[in-house]
Amino acid sequence: MVKLEKVQPISNEILEKIGLKWHTDLDGTSYIADEVVTISEQEAEEYYKATNTLYDMFVEAGEYVIENNLFHELGIPFNLVPMIKFSWENDPHWHLYGRFDLAGGIDGKPIKLIEFNADTPTGLLETSVIQWAILKSNNIEDRQFNNVYQAISDNFKRLIVGDGDLKEFPSLYQGWKILFSSYEGIAEEEETTRLLQQMAIDAGFITDFEYLHKVQFSENGIFNSRDEEFQYWFKLFPWEDIGFEEPKLVPLLEKIILNRRAIVLNPPYTLLFQSKGILKILWDLFPNSPYLLETSFKPLQGKSYIEKKVFGREGANTKIYDSNHNLITSTDGEYDHYKSIFQEYIEFPQDEKGNRYQAGVFFAYEGCGLAFRRGGQILDNMSKFVGHRIVD
Repeated sequence: MVKLEKVQPISNEILEKIGLKWHTDLDGTSYIADEVVTISEQEAEEYYKATNTLYDMFVEAGEYVIENNLFHELGIPFNLVPMIKFSWENDPHWHLYGRFDLAGGIDGKPIKLIEFNADTPTGLLETSVIQWAILKSNNIEDRQFNNVYQAISDNFKRLIVGDGDLKEFPSLYQGWKILFSSYEGIAEEEETTRLLQQMAIDAGFITDFEYLHKVQFSENGIFNSRDEEFQYWFKLFPWEDIGFEEPKLVPLLEKIILNRRAIVLNPPYTLLFQSKGILKILWDLFPNSPYLLETSFKPLQGKSYIEKKVFGREGANTKIYDSNHNLITSTDGEYDHYKSIFQEYIEFPQDEKGNRYQAGVFFAYEGCGLAFRRGGQILDNMSKFVGHRIVD
């Protein structure tokens, strides 16, 4: 049973000052729960251990995909493959962050991987700042598994020093600049991008922000609307969308990356991890892992399972079947054209009201921050954000 503690919610006015402008859902209810999940120190440690182990497994699976040319199986656009291979083989292409979605981890229930949002910062502001602010505003001891802000700031430094000593960053820093971009008019994406920009500023980088449609590209590099060149470009624009929807941009980006004119963040190889197809590869490579659920490109036999699209988001185009292949529940969406994977179904932990909870753990060099999403059997874009605190 999920244990909850009631808290006084932060006002919408303060949330907006912090940057969270998407505080109210379409039905008029608050997106941020007025409760926090309480967990033990040991449970926090197990989430940390699980994500670190899982990331190492993803790296092995990514290498396996590349060595065996399994890009098609993962639904990856063929035009992105050269950039994926190049970024995988070159150390400066550093993976800044990702978020593991997990079942279990509470009341002794085993932690199971649901998926890895390797290039998706959804929930970043909520996890790194809002849940911390909730505890502060309620005068609650602020013990959380939450070092997200510092961890990502440190990862920006690793763009220069790699696995070296982060203290060496100032002496190696050459004044390289990062351009941050998101769509215009989407508050959540812009505020999340600007939060990442602030993390880079704190790390010591010179930065700028430019909406995606104003970014300039040439074989010589990536530029803002004032023709200033940038050595790094962070784009809140999914790699699969670039491959499928912007085919004219792909050859130019390929020249820029392969000719070392600029580095794009997160790097192209994170699409290997983002594709839910890699869950099948993981199961093939690590069938005895305690963290994995059986996953296949075909419906499972003899057990309940869930069908998801390899690049689906927010629970869209998801179906749950019982062990006799009878449909239990499903959601509509815009991702039905993507390939499906079939994953063993597992129940999320529930509170006393029957609400289900999925843990999300951000990863930036190591597991660095936990929070929860609350909803029904399929967690969609109406699920609630629930913070946590560690209790003795």
